[in-house]
Amino acid sequence: MTRASSLTRRALDAVASLIFPAPCRICEATLVTASGIPVCAACLEAIQAITGPQCARCGRPFVAGAAVPAGAQCHLCRRGAYDFDVARSWATYNDTLTRAIVLLKYHAVTPLAGWLAGRLADLATREPQAFAADVVVPVPLHPARLRQRGHNQAELIARPLARRLGLPVKAALLARTRPRPEKRRLTRKERWSTVKGAYLAREGTVVDRRVLLVDDVFTTGATLDACSRALRKAGAARVSAVTVARVAPDWAPPQQPPARP
Repeated sequence: MTRASSLTRRALDAVASLIFPAPCRICEATLVTASGIPVCAACLEAIQAITGPQCARCGRPFVAGAAVPAGAQCHLCRRGAYDFDVARSWATYNDTLTRAIVLLKYHAVTPLAGWLAGRLADLATREPQAFAADVVVPVPLHPARLRQRGHNQAELIARPLARRLGLPVKAALLARTRPRPEKRRLTRKERWSTVKGAYLAREGTVVDRRVLLVDDVFTTGATLDACSRALRKAGAARVSAVTVARVAPDWAPPQQPPARP
């Protein structure tokens, strides 16, 4: 961007913020740019992207400062807990990202979905061999939940992600056949038991195909595991997965070295 175009952009942002003042949908501060994303720059910057060593399979971030050899796996992956081949998440599930995902779940803020899809596209392209795919499939909602909500937040992210990767998106390949319990908070054991056998892939639709699963949050990995098992049963050759957020309460971003005086 040239200096002249940068100045023009800032001038337009200033005029837009005066004529059409709007609050950030997360912190309610007045937006000062003409971006289509209804979230301020400070809130976007508060989201903590996962960096540093991660489990080679599920992407769980290791404790900062730990000496981790290349290709190391977490204890769950060493025990073979997950059926998918590889998974990565963009950022930790902190308060800011939680509120952003709520905007998607309950308000279908599609510009935000497109912005998040860009972050996931970066993840996938950083490891092209691991995330090579033939089709993008969003984790589905049960039909009753989809009718109630009117949209699937995973699909809102998957569609712009697929466009960025130049892949088809096939939401109908995978279905949830059993609803999630109404209980808001589930224990780890409940999360695994409620999704076991709860997904079905249409037979003959994914035979020998590489599938990229997309979801909003990786909590225990139970949902991605159940989806992967259904896809594998239907003949998928490989299942990789990306999510916007990862629940990782023990992780903190590596400390940056102090700036030189």
